[in-house]
Order: sequence, then C-alpha cells, then structure tokens
Amino acid sequence: MQTKNLEKIIALAFSEDRVFNDKTSDLSIPKNLQTSFVIKTREPIIFCGNEIIKQVYKQLKTFKKFRNSPLKLDFIAQDQQNLKAKSVIASGYGCARLIFASERIILNFIQHLSGIATQTQKYVKALNNPDIAILDTRKTLPAYRYLQKYAVLCGGGKNHRFDLSERILIKDNHLANNNLTIEQLVKKIRKKTKDLLIEIECDQYWQVVEAVKANVDIIMLDNMNNPQLLESIKTIRSINPKVIIEVSGGINLNNIKNYRELDIDCISIGSLTHGVKAVDIGLDIENHSLKPQFRR
Repeated sequence: MQTKNLEKIIALAFSEDRVFNDKTSDLSIPKNLQTSFVIKTREPIIFCGNEIIKQVYKQLKTFKKFRNSPLKLDFIAQDQQNLKAKSVIASGYGCARLIFASERIILNFIQHLSGIATQTQKYVKALNNPDIAILDTRKTLPAYRYLQKYAVLCGGGKNHRFDLSERILIKDNHLANNNLTIEQLVKKIRKKTKDLLIEIECDQYWQVVEAVKANVDIIMLDNMNNPQLLESIKTIRSINPKVIIEVSGGINLNNIKNYRELDIDCISIGSLTHGVKAVDIGLDIENHSLKPQFRR
C-alpha cells in the first residue's frame, strides 16, 4: 500500500467530514475525557486496512486540536487475515473526541477494502485452481485505485495494469478507429516501444486468429460464448503456446467453476472493485461509564 497516496486520500476524507469541527462531541464530551475502544468484525471477513487505521490516527494528531491528545493503539489482526465474526481487529485507549472524530472515516475505509478482499477470496476459492489468476481491472473509484488493488491482493487475487501507461491494451474502440489490420497495428506499436507488453481484446474468433499471428503477448477473450471460447483457446495454444490467455466478461461466483479446467492463465473481473458490498465492521466503546454518542 502506497503511504503517500494514502495520506492524500485521508486528508481529503478529513476535509470532507470536517473532523476538526465535530459539533456533537465538542458540545457533549469533556475535552480531556479518555476512553477505551475496540474495532471488531460483525461477520466473517478477509481483513484489509491496518495501515489505514495507523495513518488516520497519525494524521489526525497533526491537527492543532488533537496534537496533545493521548492515544494508545494495539493491533490484533493483520492484513490478509481470515477473521470470524466478533474478532477484534484493534483496540485502543485515548482521547474520546479524537476517537469519535476518526471513527466513521476509519470504518468507511476498512469496511470497503475488506469487502473487496473478502469478495476476491470467494472468487479464488470458487475457481479452485491456483494456476489461473483472478485479476482486477481499472474499474475502480477515482483516487482509490491503489487501495482497491491492494485489497484484491489481500484477498488472494492479482493486479492487472494500474494505469494507461503500464501496458498496451488494444480494445475494440481502438480497432474501430483505425484503418490498419491487427497485425499492422501491432507492428506499428512494436516499432515505437519494445518495453511494454501488448495485449489485445478479442470478442470474435477472427480477431483471435489475427492477434495470435501478430505475436501479441496477451490475448483477452472477452464475452465469448462457450464454443467460441474453446475454439479460441485451442487455436492460440496450437499457434503460440507462450501467449497469455485472459478471459473476461460475465463471470460471477455462480459460473466461475465452469472455467476451472480451461487452459487459460487468468480471469479478469471488474466487479471485484466496482460492485463490491462493504463488510460489517464496528467500533465499540468499552468504557461503560461513557455513553457513546449517536453516530451514523
């Protein structure tokens, strides 16, 4: 997880939630009151977010309002860990106002990212073939890409390209706006760059034939029906066995087992990041003499 990128996102979250101006806590909780708390799972999850919790508290204490506010934090769980319901992720003791100011931001982050890790793990287990990688895509929330892709790694998946500069990926729109054949286009690109992998998205069999003859590095078989898919895999392996075969489109937890025995290298699934449900994690005050404020 890139700390520099994380710091920027947390700073934006602080500004959005106005953590330095918590009217409810400022008017109802004594300034120097201290309390203990635990962050717990409320359902089975794959956890992701240790560094986020650390950074939120670290950055919050740079505000003048919280600069001298005491806080002790102990981690029980680690990223990638499979946790049962009611498992303690972290516990702490310190300034009540600081804890309340950070609560929703921390939970928003770790509920979402642990949701991605948990969903990714479900796909890995449902596929049940370690020779086929489960990949994410670039279908991520703006500014959250590094976090979401890190969560995929925590769930046992792998990362596709991070950005447009990392790899050549020729898609249908590129072909539609080009008068060159696939082979001609690949040759043109090869002359201009020798360091980048070249991948091409194919949704028709004739494109597969051209792509494999053009000696691309990766062929993505996108939204193909089963006969097309099987024929495409057979053709690729017979012409150039070294080509990486990626399958994409319409793959979910109900049908992913159908791809288990295919001679492919990876499956990319956009819903790992763009359609995931946040898991249920809570922050509970353990000091029973302090009644927690009403928080949404």
